[in-house]
Amino acid sequence: MNPEELFNESKKVIPGGVNSPVRAFKPYPFFVKEAKGSSIIDTEGNSYIDHCLAYGPIILGHSDEDVMADVYSQMQKGTAYGAPTEDEIELAKEVIDRVPCAEMVRFVNSGTEATMAAIRLARGYTGKKKIVKFEGAYHGAHDYVLVKSGSGAACLPDSKGIPEETTSNTLSVPFNDKQALAYLLEEHADEIACVIIEPVMGNIGCVQPDPGFLKFVRKATEQFGVLLIFDEVITGFRVSRGGSQEYFGIKPDLVTFGKILGGGFPIGAYAGKKEIMELIAPNGPVYQAGTFAGNPISIQAGLSTLRRLDYQFYADLSRKSDEFRKSLVDILEDLGLKLQVVGLSSMFQIYFNKKPVYNYETAKKSDTDKFMIYFRELLKQGVFIPPSQFECNFISGAHTRDDLEFTANAIENAIKVAWDLK
Repeated sequence: MNPEELFNESKKVIPGGVNSPVRAFKPYPFFVKEAKGSSIIDTEGNSYIDHCLAYGPIILGHSDEDVMADVYSQMQKGTAYGAPTEDEIELAKEVIDRVPCAEMVRFVNSGTEATMAAIRLARGYTGKKKIVKFEGAYHGAHDYVLVKSGSGAACLPDSKGIPEETTSNTLSVPFNDKQALAYLLEEHADEIACVIIEPVMGNIGCVQPDPGFLKFVRKATEQFGVLLIFDEVITGFRVSRGGSQEYFGIKPDLVTFGKILGGGFPIGAYAGKKEIMELIAPNGPVYQAGTFAGNPISIQAGLSTLRRLDYQFYADLSRKSDEFRKSLVDILEDLGLKLQVVGLSSMFQIYFNKKPVYNYETAKKSDTDKFMIYFRELLKQGVFIPPSQFECNFISGAHTRDDLEFTANAIENAIKVAWDLK
């Protein structure tokens, strides 16, 4: 069947034809047959340079031979036990060795599960109910954080099926707004358990913190006795060996991980100070459990991946990513377009926006119609990025400079089409 036929068949048995909403785009998505290195191949044999990378987990490249060999070896020994393994200890030690705030680690099955558990733990530790998130930030699909923005006020649910009383304890402020956060903390300090933040907002494109903003957030939360949670599901082991907290030099109380930690397999984790983490059952009164937590396949893939991610790997990846972003800036200057090339380390995006993007409100002013023309044109030219202006694009260790030159040329041509330039 061709992609249109597959999509029509899929819609009969899977809601919307996809298992995650962002995978759907008009008129229909392509269907993947396989992936290797920097490329992903569809069921019709078309190959694309992949900058979606499963929305971030693939940092070594698809089907890395060493990781696959280690995973295959583990699969011969079993796929799930319902009992501890030695490798869980080794992966926890690896995380603790890398991540400044990590003194203990609990593995779960996804980033969503990690943020949900970390928020519950923060509430259990502080005895307070309210949480603060930033407008437009995505922390998974659970009820407490799946909310519309509402600066300084309780947030409204962003989905049917979530009672308003569930999100009545979720407060929201704009990203990069020190004054708004300070006011909220001062007004509600006795009620707020935690502030949860993406150090780099990866689900409205790729928005970096202003200089000094994360330092301010850390100081303010300490001042008012509020726990600080870094959601590093995207940035963890992506921007540096120790994640965003190493990259920016800020140490939170708790941190959440997913994506890269599983080496291409489902995983999540939360980590932090020992005095907080020891409240988790069976040691303490904060309950959290999962049948597949610490799954030996995911743990092995994570171990195999992290052991490859040393400082030299990140230096090399950042160097070629910097060169690539510079090439995009040059292309836009040559075309006379004032669009926004953003990113750090191996993350990038182009905002179809004439003005700088520094929070959710400014991101929303981007031209999403032109972006989708650009997205479809990139597909025609053999480059795959997430089908949304409000997702981040990625570069892996498997991307060669030839790959990135190919992508840059495709981006130039796609922008010309989107902006009707000859």
